[in-house]
Amino acid sequence: MAAARRSFDGRLPLASMARLRDLLADTEGEARFALEFGHDALQVPFAELRVDADLPLICQRSLQRFLQPVTVSQRFALVRGIDGDEEDIEASLLPDYEVLQLAEDGMLRPAALVEDELILAVPLVPTMPGSESVERDWPVPPEEEALANPFAALASLKKT
Repeated sequence: MAAARRSFDGRLPLASMARLRDLLADTEGEARFALEFGHDALQVPFAELRVDADLPLICQRSLQRFLQPVTVSQRFALVRGIDGDEEDIEASLLPDYEVLQLAEDGMLRPAALVEDELILAVPLVPTMPGSESVERDWPVPPEEEALANPFAALASLKKT
């Protein structure tokens, strides 16, 4: 594919991504992707992946469903059978490359690659844009804040 400079684009339903499904609120929607192959200036074969999706997530502040827009653009150096240290291989590549070790048969599975990148794009704590933190609506009363202060006991000892 790299020698022929092939490119592919398509759509994958979110429901078809078994590993991503557990991170989503539901599986409505799809991911649009474009995958281009080629060789760089150093003659390293690469695959460049672009993914656009709206991921349905649950906001951890409001517990409401929202769509998180995700755009991923990643260039992978295609490597078969890493004999040495992966860090040495990464150091020999042009900047902004990720190493992608191919399977023994040399096959690249685009659907798995798209799913991997979307999993990495899901935020650890999803929050809906525009949602405010809870403290704005429910401020902590000063007397509770004083009780929760771990140094309050030390302050009383200092007075005596």
